[in-house]
Amino acid sequence: MLTPDDLNRLEGRLPVCVIGAAVVDVIADAYSLPHRGSDIELHQQGVNVGGCALNVAIALHRLGIPSHNALPLGNGTWASIVRQKLTEYGIHSVLETSKGDNGWCLALVEPDGERTFLSVSGVENLWDAELLRAIPQPPQRWIYLSGYQLTSKSGDVLIDWLEQQTQSYQLLVDFGPRLADIGDAQFARIMALKPLITVNRQEAELLWHERLTQRETFDAKRLMVQWHQRFDSAMVVRLDSEGAGFVDAHSQGWVPALPTQVVDTIGAGDSHAGGLLAGLASGWSLADCVALGNAVASYVVSQRGGDCAPDRATLHRYWQQRITQQ
Repeated sequence: MLTPDDLNRLEGRLPVCVIGAAVVDVIADAYSLPHRGSDIELHQQGVNVGGCALNVAIALHRLGIPSHNALPLGNGTWASIVRQKLTEYGIHSVLETSKGDNGWCLALVEPDGERTFLSVSGVENLWDAELLRAIPQPPQRWIYLSGYQLTSKSGDVLIDWLEQQTQSYQLLVDFGPRLADIGDAQFARIMALKPLITVNRQEAELLWHERLTQRETFDAKRLMVQWHQRFDSAMVVRLDSEGAGFVDAHSQGWVPALPTQVVDTIGAGDSHAGGLLAGLASGWSLADCVALGNAVASYVVSQRGGDCAPDRATLHRYWQQRITQQ
């Protein structure tokens, strides 16, 4: 079983490429979600720079794992905010473009910590061959890709690029809330790449009923077994306080969650993916990678904002405290 002391074994043995978005998040507390025609009072928490891929890049950086970050940076008000924040984070993006501004979103956080996003796209969803040529392509790398980019207007351009790679790579896909927007043809092309898929409870249930066409009550363990049998592809299923399950060609199992007091779920799934990638880049087993992802996500949901992934020392202290209190 993975322990806090195993954080010392993290090392960037395999290259990591993080492809996706760096956008501005305007985060506000909402006592409830608005109804059509309503006008609700919000309490602004702050203006942060986020995006799934950036949250992953931050988690990797703070865990000491180097990565090539393909986060398009444009020109405009939002892009200026993003650039300034990336400098503060110590994060470098390999992509620059003059085709527009970066995107932004309004994140509404309800009292139980659940979040709802209203998003405006920018250059992070304007992929083309010229932009993609600027991404380093070392062999045997892990590539992270978010469903937000896959379901953008240039999603097929990203898949074309993946299919045309000449250097060996392994793919981690986090479909996220856009899973339902991925068409059958696009889904088939993605699965032909044999990716490791990571999904939360809602996304897992959608795959169970829609992709595996099951009418029975959702069963996470059966989902993983049937998924691997049908697609010959690895999977991680995150079920909040119930922990996370995993399956790949070598093993399958369940890793308990690291209990915590949930304050804000923004960035939890992204940070879990960052923990997964940190373990995968270190050559760890999928079981240990999931345990690391659980620990990182546990810390993140106990904090405000999506950019709060811990460094190794902070995570070690937090993890040790949670174990002691169990």
